[in-house]
Amino acid sequence: MKLLTNPGVIEKISNYISNPELWTEIGIKSLRIVLIILGAIILVRIIRAAIGNGFKFRMKSPLRLSERREQTLIRLLNNVVGYVIYFIAILMILSEFNVKVEAILASAGVVGLAVGFGAQNLVRDIITGFFIIFENQFSVGDFVRVGNFEGTVEEIGLRTTKIKNWTGEVHILPNSSITEVTNFSVHNSMAVVDVSIAYEEDIDRAQAIIEEVVKEKAPEFPEMVRDPEVLGVQMLGAHEVVIRVTAEVLPMTHFKVARELRKSIKTRLEQEGIEIPYPKMITYYHQKEASE
Repeated sequence: MKLLTNPGVIEKISNYISNPELWTEIGIKSLRIVLIILGAIILVRIIRAAIGNGFKFRMKSPLRLSERREQTLIRLLNNVVGYVIYFIAILMILSEFNVKVEAILASAGVVGLAVGFGAQNLVRDIITGFFIIFENQFSVGDFVRVGNFEGTVEEIGLRTTKIKNWTGEVHILPNSSITEVTNFSVHNSMAVVDVSIAYEEDIDRAQAIIEEVVKEKAPEFPEMVRDPEVLGVQMLGAHEVVIRVTAEVLPMTHFKVARELRKSIKTRLEQEGIEIPYPKMITYYHQKEASE
């Protein structure tokens, strides 16, 4: 309190506050800070708008990504742009207050290096997830096989991917563990039906009946890309002759088409009296005649 009542100190404070150069410097720095903030905001909006327009243009092309993946990529890129530009803006503002930015960057590098060593799996998960989305390896709704897991993709994140099995279980896989993927939803599927005919039957007649059935059933399946084809005898088994039928259908509809074709063929063969073999057991009883 005595220091503040000292006339010399009060005079120095008054001279410092009333110094025009001080206020000029404060005004210039304040203006620079405002311009840095406004420039960062404007730059972020311009880049985000460019990203959005770029994806809108891609949506009109025949090679567009799925809507879910496009939205994921847009959010990802927008966040990256915001983080980078605002981080640079903060560093520029700190430099206006004569803070040594080089020391902050060096410290951030050391901290980042330590975090990287401690979270290598997390970093790998994020990098792998980004490339899964960016390279369009699979989409939400695709039927895929990843290792021992097979099912429909429920969600694709930057760290994990969720796959739902047909029995209802949801498998959550770290993205870094996804090294090989089989995607069944990219191209058309093939419905395969193997029909067993007894050796005693007329194979040509059975094949003609099967061809007639598949031609009649083809218009009932809008999933079929091409008409079914009877390939002929596929295998000679121990008790049966196997005739193979194939049909190219839309992705992941081959199970349904194969079931319906199998049912229709079986019904028609029964009506035509063509036997479909099944395991049988014949027992012989041998009785010795009584000696006279």
